[in-house]
Amino acid sequence: MKAPIETLLFDFGGTLDADGVAWKERFHALYRAEGLDIAADAFTPVFFAADTPLVGGLSPTADLSGTVDALTANLEVELAHRCKGNDATKPATESNGGRRRRVASRFLSDAAAAFERNRPVLKTLSEQYQLGIVSNFYGNLEAVCHGAGLASLFAVMVDSHRVGAEKPDPAIFRAALGALGATPETTVFVGDSLRRDREGARRTGMRFIWIAPQDVQATESKAGPESAVTELRDLMQILR
Repeated sequence: MKAPIETLLFDFGGTLDADGVAWKERFHALYRAEGLDIAADAFTPVFFAADTPLVGGLSPTADLSGTVDALTANLEVELAHRCKGNDATKPATESNGGRRRRVASRFLSDAAAAFERNRPVLKTLSEQYQLGIVSNFYGNLEAVCHGAGLASLFAVMVDSHRVGAEKPDPAIFRAALGALGATPETTVFVGDSLRRDREGARRTGMRFIWIAPQDVQATESKAGPESAVTELRDLMQILR
């Protein structure tokens, strides 16, 4: 018989700042909307080459705007190197400077709208459960959460760079559980990644709720968990 739920742990990127869509997929869609003809599998190494140097490379006080600004700057450099011959990737042009600003602005606008939707949901949940965040991040997770107006709702915010472990390693989840005095049996993890979040929860002994768009859930239905939502507010019904 499953123990009563006392603690909820959340992923950050793709979970709290979107409805289950990871940063890589969101940036790819934004660049495609800008006319960049690049397939998802070709964009993946571009994204990670731009993303990886930011781990430990950002100021711990950098907010989401500063983070996205640094990431889009790196993305433009990587696109120029890897997509030669595509006019849309030529560096040091006013059009690409404008593209970078538009992509960053749209990403931040979408995230702000998600925060606005999710903040009251999280506030209600915080009155019933203790909340925490466990994220593979750059070392500035707390600053990002403060800037988003979310930090006061979470008793702990565990950043992979700060603790030296990344999901799905159980060590990063145990860091949050230990700080909260929580047990895996009474904790549910909510995240958008089956590979990092669901697998990490399984290895730690926690229950898991998947957040992902309906079409993704349908595509990955055989691999997906029994409990899934398309919006954070749907958690209320599942938890009841």
